[in-house]
Amino acid sequence: MHVTVPTPAGRIRGQWKGEVAAFLGIPYAAPPFGPRRLRPPRPPQPWDGVRDAFTPGPAAPQPGYHPAMAALLEEAANTGEDCLNLNVWTPAPGRTGGRLPVMVWIHGGAFRNGSGSLPSYDGTRLATDGAVCVTLNYRLGAEGFLLLPDGTANLGLLDQIAALEWVRDNIGQFGGDPDNVTVFGQSAGAISITTLMAMPRARGLFRRAVTQSGAGHHSHPEDVARRVTERLAALAGAEPTREGLAAVPPERLVAANAALGQEIARATDPGQWGESAGGGTTVLPVVDGTTLPQRPIDAIAGGAGRDIDLLTGTTSDEFRLFLVPLGMGPRITDEVLTGFLAGLGLDPAQARAVYAAKHPGATPGDLLSAAMNDHAYRVPALRVAECRAAHGADTFVYEFAHPSPALDGALGACHMAEVGHVFGNLASPLTGPGAPRELSDLMRGAWLSFARTGKPADALADGLPHWPAYGGRRSVMRLGDGAPVVLDDPATDERRLWNGLRGPAPMPA
Repeated sequence: MHVTVPTPAGRIRGQWKGEVAAFLGIPYAAPPFGPRRLRPPRPPQPWDGVRDAFTPGPAAPQPGYHPAMAALLEEAANTGEDCLNLNVWTPAPGRTGGRLPVMVWIHGGAFRNGSGSLPSYDGTRLATDGAVCVTLNYRLGAEGFLLLPDGTANLGLLDQIAALEWVRDNIGQFGGDPDNVTVFGQSAGAISITTLMAMPRARGLFRRAVTQSGAGHHSHPEDVARRVTERLAALAGAEPTREGLAAVPPERLVAANAALGQEIARATDPGQWGESAGGGTTVLPVVDGTTLPQRPIDAIAGGAGRDIDLLTGTTSDEFRLFLVPLGMGPRITDEVLTGFLAGLGLDPAQARAVYAAKHPGATPGDLLSAAMNDHAYRVPALRVAECRAAHGADTFVYEFAHPSPALDGALGACHMAEVGHVFGNLASPLTGPGAPRELSDLMRGAWLSFARTGKPADALADGLPHWPAYGGRRSVMRLGDGAPVVLDDPATDERRLWNGLRGPAPMPA
């Protein structure tokens, strides 16, 4: 059965699937290619009649994953130039007085891969439970995150803002409340959301945010961003200008970005690449002084986004997703571990002792993974929570501890292991069809409760104990390892290792 909804660009026709209507592949901006390539997003071209919204639109051009990772991660099924599109799932299309909470998902993928239309991100269950769910695509890689000589930067983030403006202007036609929008995302999506909290252009477009395994430290200053642009252009055989890069076929820019990633991984002076070094990325949000005036963590330390409710957290074993499938663990020797810890700014002997005490019998590879969990994910999330606590802004922090069944459990509770539970889609390799449905129901209930009320544990989130905001007790809700439990300042010794590192000064130890 079909259902039709008006938008400013024209009428769109969706399909009922049980109690939920799905509208797929809705353009929120014009295709960013041809004369619009490497330029800010523009409104979509209006259409006559009724446009069918039955199939997802293309994702942005991207390289795909390494074969060892592709077996674990879903890949975009369709890419193309008309990539600025979104999907909507709603139980109340056309009910303009419905006022349901709106949840807008921003996908991850290291700013070079991903799609809002992956099976794990299907919003049917969230909509069934009473939200309007939106997922979106945005420009990736060089197309979305280069700093150009004329000052153009952060086009992928401007795409996300254009999608949120579309939500503000249109979501009421789908039964959603434009004044109650929660943006949620994972990895690069979570980094994007934290960045949006610091961008003047995004102010007022969302009321709440959920950041899963991504925070506010990952960005490029202008000098690093210029270096990335110049080197990527050279690898693509182009001048580092808008005109020069726009003349390069998209697939060649994708290949040049991949080549740059390999160069950064082998760099003898990784510091020249800023936050890209060791992080598996090339492009990142750019602190250009205009679209993004400050590094996000510094802006948040100054009070940016304090009017936005925040739920943030990480998984227990984030980095094992990158270490285990590629067989890197056994190649980490004591010497490599010592050099790596020193490169992170830690005292190697002290850090090794602290992590070894927490992980008895761990190999050097295991200890490296634990340190990277804190460096790249846990400590940045805690710094955001601490900065916000200083401004009296509530932040709720979680740790997801349920191990993935993939690779016979060797991944642990790795990066992305929680995503299927949030959406209620448990068939992906990282969650597995045997995943506990009750854990998914609990997490989905908490995320929905947060979207409705700004609190992740209330009468609408059955099964959770009282969940205090992060503050002097540094309270963290641990999920997926038995019954949910609130822990005060878990992994204290590890956290203290990073005092003075990874951002603004933390709260007193």
